[in-house]
Amino acid sequence: MSETNQIKLGLIGFGEVGSTLGRGFRGQGLKHVMSYDKYAFDGPYSALIQKRAADAGVPLARSPEELAQHCDVIIGVTPGVNSIESAEAFAPHLKARHVFVDFASATPKVKQAVGKALTPSGASIADASIMGTPHVDGHRLPILVSGPASERFLEMLTPWGLKIEHVTGDLGAASGIKIMRSVVAKGLEALLVECVLGARRYGIDKAVLTSFGKFADSRPFTEFANFLMVTDVIHADRRGHEARMSADALEDAGIEPIMTRATAERLEWVAALGAKEHFGGEVPKDYTIAMEGLEALMAGAKQK
Repeated sequence: MSETNQIKLGLIGFGEVGSTLGRGFRGQGLKHVMSYDKYAFDGPYSALIQKRAADAGVPLARSPEELAQHCDVIIGVTPGVNSIESAEAFAPHLKARHVFVDFASATPKVKQAVGKALTPSGASIADASIMGTPHVDGHRLPILVSGPASERFLEMLTPWGLKIEHVTGDLGAASGIKIMRSVVAKGLEALLVECVLGARRYGIDKAVLTSFGKFADSRPFTEFANFLMVTDVIHADRRGHEARMSADALEDAGIEPIMTRATAERLEWVAALGAKEHFGGEVPKDYTIAMEGLEALMAGAKQK
């Protein structure tokens, strides 16, 4: 790697993500990588953190001040619940030369609070979200990045293997994409567990998965999602009744239908808003029209 691409990189946190990044960047030739982990010298996993750092060739700073003094680009890879705390700890030690990017999975509100804490320092700030997994991708993670320092961060870190995509929007946009995507990703995971546990009690789990696979694979996901949303506003009442029957079948099989009950409640909520009447019983052409209709009905319900 050219000397012109060398940067002084600091990592806040040296868990799975931090150690994967540190080891990967060092292996690719980045000379200056340092980490600060508040549990590195005093905590139940201090020995593990120190071993990871030694194996990766990444020195451990003793304080936020030390990391800030030795690094120009600082990446936060702590859990999202610690994002604001980390930003507040580093804020007094950052200067205009610093680029600070929070990789944590957190809400846009949290990332905006991070920005608020760091803005007085003069540092350039960006929000990022990891869209892959260290176990599969190593340090060459796909990253979404947004906020004032996003393009600068992209230019500085792309040569070192990160697959960075700039997202248009304010600080928190990148994290918002991941968090909102998780509504479906994590929800689908929980629904599948609930579904298959019940189906196994009836001896039909493979048949159920095969049947749903044919239904879901019949069109690209964006078309599939559009189909579900535009038909939801017309058929929510009937589908709500079906979801209640699904919940009954799960209970009969001894599985508590936590997710299925919630599904029925959301469908019943759409029906109760009067969505079918709002659209005159005709399926809207696009999901944006369907969602705009629901938003209008929600606004009307609040005014009553």
